[in-house]
Amino acid sequence: MYYKQFRRWIIRDRRGKGPRDRGPRINDQIRIQECRLLSDTEQYGIVSIDRAREIAADLGMDLVEVSPTAKPPVVKVIDYGKFKYEQQKKANEQKKKQAKVALKEVQLRPNIEQHDLETKLKRAHKFIEQGDKVKFVMQFRGREMAYREAGKEKFDVIIAGVCEEAGAQVESPSKVMGNRIISIIAPNKKK
Repeated sequence: MYYKQFRRWIIRDRRGKGPRDRGPRINDQIRIQECRLLSDTEQYGIVSIDRAREIAADLGMDLVEVSPTAKPPVVKVIDYGKFKYEQQKKANEQKKKQAKVALKEVQLRPNIEQHDLETKLKRAHKFIEQGDKVKFVMQFRGREMAYREAGKEKFDVIIAGVCEEAGAQVESPSKVMGNRIISIIAPNKKK
């Protein structure tokens, strides 16, 4: 029993779940002899780690290893809670600026009526205007499988019409996959 628990702990440690994966080392986690010490207001130069801890304690701040790979490693005297908060804010700002493109799907049948087709194409235009990709799927069932070539021709005409009207481009040309024909259209990036 004890061996199994011990083995789980070893495996957990090998996956990299130690304190180094949680961010920069702070205060007593820093185990070097000398470091380059900085603060927001001044540079202390190269000092021993004990002296750096004393300076941080006098200022009531934390000692954070900013650049561990430098020679000697760079350590900064800052408020760690505030530092972590600012990093989180920067990460959230970068997430907001990322463009999120969704893939919307429009399903068709080979014997679709004109009014139904127009309704589905209006929906596809709306998706493309919003900046989303549109996946067109034409599905064949039963006896429709015998007329796949006619269905493919109709599908290609529909795709060409959508691209021309909406100002989009074909990202993935039509492919026959079993009882389906699939094509993906993306909006132009030049807008």
